[in-house]
Amino acid sequence: MNETTGAELAAKLLRGVGHQHVRAATRLLGSHRDGFWLRRFAEDQELAQMAGRPLVDPTDRIDWEALTRLMRTPGWSRSASGGQIAVLEFAVSLVGDCAVNLRQVLRTVDATEFQLLLSALREAAYGEVS
Repeated sequence: MNETTGAELAAKLLRGVGHQHVRAATRLLGSHRDGFWLRRFAEDQELAQMAGRPLVDPTDRIDWEALTRLMRTPGWSRSASGGQIAVLEFAVSLVGDCAVNLRQVLRTVDATEFQLLLSALREAAYGEVS
């Protein structure tokens, strides 16, 4: 999996997915730091244990409900940077029941991450892929 790009990982997880919010959020995670979170979902058993089940299900789809549960678990983010956390929270907010404080997100992300968030928001709202 290490030779696979983040965009390729996202494409694999999106096979057969038609929901534009899920597509936008998954592409965001694939674009951010070459799939940092997508790799962790597949490989980090500690995160899966905190969520109570695998974050990528047996059909190779992200389990957004499990991610929402994970993000409500104290201590889940201790090995991630503020920008990484903000991007994941933003992605999960596009799909599931996870509110984000946009002011906090804007204070945390860098210019590159901000552009990724804008692209994901545009795709979720209008189906446009940039």
